[in-house]
Amino acid sequence: MSSTFDVAIIGGGIVGTATGMALVRRPGLRVVILEAEPSLAAHQTGHNSGVIHSGLYYKPGSLKAANCVEGREKMYRFCEAHAIAHDRCGKLVVATEPSQMAALDELERRGRANGLRGLRRLRAEELKEYEPAVAGIAGLHVAETGIVDYTAVTHAFARVTTEAGGEVRTSARVRGVTRRGGALVIETARGEVETRALINCAGLQSDRVARMCGVAPGVAIVPFRGEYYEIVPARQSLVRNLIYPVPDPRFPFLGVHFTRMIQGGVEAGPNAVLAFRREGYARTSFSLRDSAALLAYGGFWRMAAKYWPMAIGEWHRSFSKRAFVKALRGLVPELRDEDVHPSGSGVRAQALDPKGGLLDDFRIVEADRMVHVLNAPSPAATASISIGERIAEIAGRSFGL
Repeated sequence: MSSTFDVAIIGGGIVGTATGMALVRRPGLRVVILEAEPSLAAHQTGHNSGVIHSGLYYKPGSLKAANCVEGREKMYRFCEAHAIAHDRCGKLVVATEPSQMAALDELERRGRANGLRGLRRLRAEELKEYEPAVAGIAGLHVAETGIVDYTAVTHAFARVTTEAGGEVRTSARVRGVTRRGGALVIETARGEVETRALINCAGLQSDRVARMCGVAPGVAIVPFRGEYYEIVPARQSLVRNLIYPVPDPRFPFLGVHFTRMIQGGVEAGPNAVLAFRREGYARTSFSLRDSAALLAYGGFWRMAAKYWPMAIGEWHRSFSKRAFVKALRGLVPELRDEDVHPSGSGVRAQALDPKGGLLDDFRIVEADRMVHVLNAPSPAATASISIGERIAEIAGRSFGL
């Protein structure tokens, strides 16, 4: 295998592979994707709930909004072209108490500003047209939302990349980056890779990769674990498609919800609890290095001072099935404790600034012959094709590719 390239992408998740797919469209460009794990989509992508988001939640004019709306339709077209199972099934966002009505109004305003055409405002009695078991006082039906398997999508992106002449190397964890003449030299577990340019799509390790490259990221990645339950088969009829609460606008998470999965079954969750290991998928997961870095960061303590009441509630739901189901029962009152059992979990890479602010939008930083993706929260999977194309445009403009 050649070890000299025009662009090396660190990270084989959905954003990294989408970026590779966009770059190999440029004739003669030598591209390699370097993934630390033995398989692609091993972390955030592979633990994703599989929702194709509509663009309802995001501030009009933000990178999130623009990329989600554009990327959503590109995702649907890509899945059609590559025979990837998906379903534009729609979802319901439900207000359960009067205090949520202002937030529901704002969601409707944002959705319409972001160009959603299938958005329908619903009265209490109209909710049951879509979800007979749901309870609420008002809601929104969002027709553009869908479901898919993002691991399958990621492998399809990688196939497109390799078929066009790019390379994908797994088990190629990056250990260091240096400069040699006019090139960047990346030391990996599989040997050196020399490249003209580097793109950091390392997700949960993106801030560390930036520092490894001599770039101050300006943020720290804080891992939040989301835990899921799954509805037992006999009770899955309680949920037809997707049911979401009105999210708390003070917090960048959507609240526990119901998601029908493309491969079958219905997931319930997730909560959002601080993880003490960046790839910590179990409650007992712990890394001394990750925990020490977290506790040494001033921004963490400023965040904790602002959000500790919410954190206590999330931890309670993590350790109490009854509390978790109680939150779910706010949307579907017929749900019983015995109707669900523990399922998987995921870890979200949340960028935190030194003031304790949880970054809400994408953060892409350019440096000398480098592009660093330092915050790519939901809807990054939905918007991955669009994000990958934008990163490729930045690289092309900055590096003369």
